[in-house]
Amino acid sequence: MPASTDTICAIATPAGRGGISIIRVSGPLAQTCANAISGLLPPPRYAHYGHFYNTHHEIIDTGLTLFFPGPDSFTGEDVVEFQAHGGPFVVDLLLQEILRLGPRIARPGEFSERAFLNDKIDLTQAEAIADLIDSDSTEAARFAVRSMQGEFSRLVNAMIDDIINLRKYVEAAMDFPEEDVDFLSSGDVEQKLSGIIGQLDQVLAQARQGTIMKEGLSVVIAGEPNAGKSSLLNVLAGQSRAIVTEIAGTTRDTLREHINIDGMPLHIIDTAGLHASEDLVEKEGIRRAWNEIRDADLVLLLVDSTKYLNVMETSLCQEISAAIQDPHKIMVVYNKSDISGLTIGQTQKQDTIPRSINVSAKAQTGIVELKEAIKQFAGLNLSTEGGFIARRRHLDALTLCRQNLDAALVQLTTQHAGELVAEDLKLAHQALEAITGSYTADDLLGEIFTSFCIGK
Repeated sequence: MPASTDTICAIATPAGRGGISIIRVSGPLAQTCANAISGLLPPPRYAHYGHFYNTHHEIIDTGLTLFFPGPDSFTGEDVVEFQAHGGPFVVDLLLQEILRLGPRIARPGEFSERAFLNDKIDLTQAEAIADLIDSDSTEAARFAVRSMQGEFSRLVNAMIDDIINLRKYVEAAMDFPEEDVDFLSSGDVEQKLSGIIGQLDQVLAQARQGTIMKEGLSVVIAGEPNAGKSSLLNVLAGQSRAIVTEIAGTTRDTLREHINIDGMPLHIIDTAGLHASEDLVEKEGIRRAWNEIRDADLVLLLVDSTKYLNVMETSLCQEISAAIQDPHKIMVVYNKSDISGLTIGQTQKQDTIPRSINVSAKAQTGIVELKEAIKQFAGLNLSTEGGFIARRRHLDALTLCRQNLDAALVQLTTQHAGELVAEDLKLAHQALEAITGSYTADDLLGEIFTSFCIGK
C-alpha cells in the first residue's frame, strides 16, 4: 500500500513521572521534526545526544534523538524518536512543539496499523504486539513473542499454500473433462485434502492453548451448600478470599479470583450452594450460580464424600449435565476425602463424566493432582517447545475453515462434484486469510487496532 500522506506522533511511554519518556513520530514530516527539535538529523539508527529546542530556539530539555528511515523501520515510514526526561510537563512542552510542525496525535494502535498496511507485519503479528504488552504470565509472554515472530502466521500460510495448490489441481481437472482419467476419483485429491485437515487440527489444538494463555480458563466451583467450595477457592488462590464457616449457605453470591497454574491463567468462580430455597437473596445467588455454570469452560462439581460416593446418583449432577450439555466440561471433585477414607489424589471412573479426583480442601491434600487434572483438561503441555497466542477470532476462523474442508471432503467422496469442492476450498482459503489480514473487512481492522494503547 502507498505510504500515508500525514505524519503522526504520540508519547510511547506510560503516563506519569519516570526516568525517561519517549515521543515517537512517523511519516513524511519525521525528518523535519528531527531537524527542528534537535537541530540535526542523526545518522540512521544512531543515537544523538543533545538539546531539544522550541520554535524560539530555546532549550526545552536534553536527551536522545534516533532516526529510522523508511522502509526499514517499524512502520515502513520515516520514524524519529525523542527520548526526553520523564517529567509530564517537559514531555508535554516537547509534544506541543512537534505538533506545531504539522504532525497530528496518533490514534490508538496507529503505529502498528501502519506497519500492517505497509506490509511490515501481518495481522497476527500486530495483535501479538498488544498481547505481549498485556501478558500477565511468563508463558503468555513467551507465546506472544512466538506469534510476534511469525510462528502462527507461518503455520497458517503453509496451509493456505496447500489449499491453493489443491484448488489449482481441482480446477484443472474441471477444465479438462474430456481426459480419460477422472482426477477427482483417483484418490490424490482426497489424500491431499485429508492431509490438510490433519494439519489444521494440529494448528487448532495449538490455537486453543494460545487462547487459554491469553484469555484464561473459566472454572466454576459448584455443588451443594457446605461441600467446601469456598475452602477449595481459598486453597487454589493461596489466600483467604472467601468466608468459610460451618453454616450452610455462607456464600450467597459469586466470588471471582484470578490465579495462575504454572503460567496458565485461571478465572476461578465460587458460587452459592445449589439447593431449593425460599430466601430471596439466596435464590438470586443460586440463579447467578447457574448462569456461571452455563458459561463455564470447566465446572468443578464439588461433592461431600462423607455424604456421596457416587455423585452420578444425585439429581444435582444430572441437572448440571443438562445445563451445560457437555459432560466433558464437568470434573467431579470428592472433597473431605481424608474423613471418608478415599485415597487422596486418586481418580475414580464416573459413568458419563470422564474426570474425577479425591481431595481434602481443609487438609490441602490432593490439590497438586487437581491442578494437574485441570491442566490436562485444558490440553496445555508447557513442557514442550512451541505454542503461540491466539484470539477468539482466530479460533472462529480456523473452525470455519475446518467446516468448509469437511464439506469439500463430503462433496468429493459422495457427490464427486468438482464445482462444489472448488467452492468449499475457496471459502476455506478465505477463512485462513482472514487470520493474517490478507482478506479482512475494514471494520474488523478498526476494531482490532483501536484496542491497542496510544503510541503502539
